[in-house]
Amino acid sequence: MTTTTHAFDTAIGLAGNGLGRYSGQTTPAYANMVGPFGGTTAATIVHAIECHPDRIGEPVALTVNYLAPIHDGAFDVSVRAVRTNRTNQHWTAEVIQEHGVTTTATAVFGRRREAWSDTEARMPAAPDPEAVPATARPDFVAWMANYSMHYVEGGLPDVEQESPSSTTTLWVRQSPARVLDFPALTALTDVFYPRVFLRRGRPLPAGTISLTTYFHADGAELSRQGTDFVLATAGAQRFERGYFDQSAQIWGRDATLLATTHQIVYYKD
Repeated sequence: MTTTTHAFDTAIGLAGNGLGRYSGQTTPAYANMVGPFGGTTAATIVHAIECHPDRIGEPVALTVNYLAPIHDGAFDVSVRAVRTNRTNQHWTAEVIQEHGVTTTATAVFGRRREAWSDTEARMPAAPDPEAVPATARPDFVAWMANYSMHYVEGGLPDVEQESPSSTTTLWVRQSPARVLDFPALTALTDVFYPRVFLRRGRPLPAGTISLTTYFHADGAELSRQGTDFVLATAGAQRFERGYFDQSAQIWGRDATLLATTHQIVYYKD
């Protein structure tokens, strides 16, 4: 029986190159307009920490800083546990190529324990994904072909018309379908096109500078999502002198809040 490796697993695939150092390779399938899809880079860092023999627990928080584009080809990922406590562990990471460090990151992994729990946020109302047409991707953005996207609101602008709102909500899952895990969830937190596109009604030069993700689900909750769609919603608070922020939520169809994310984005108008 032949098993085909999913394109996402190829994109985040790593080979050990000494303790805490791994080598990877960019793939055309996950190319963005400049360098690889930033969600894949973040997912690769999570995967590198997961592979480390000293790692404890599961992802709790991740901050990725995009210093420079990753060139097509080989790259190294270096990860180091800075401190390990009883229930959480703090990591630093770097993505490195011949021209220098392209990406830095910090991460917190931890062991979750039984405690009082509640979710104050509420999942946005949305029709089932099967009732929403899938959206065709732009030909010039290769990585989007790896996702099935069904926009509920704030879809990709198809006419040059400004919008009073920066909010986008969509059902999304990998294509072909793949079971949701932490690297895949990490990539999904960066699945939104820049909010300035929606406000201005057209594409502009833009790129994420720093992305922070908080993981609210454990591995068992992710496993229960299987290969189903998740509901992703994002909006900005302020656009000012070449920078804007973005806050987003990722929900399971069962109304489980899986992750929240915040990022700062550069744009040029």
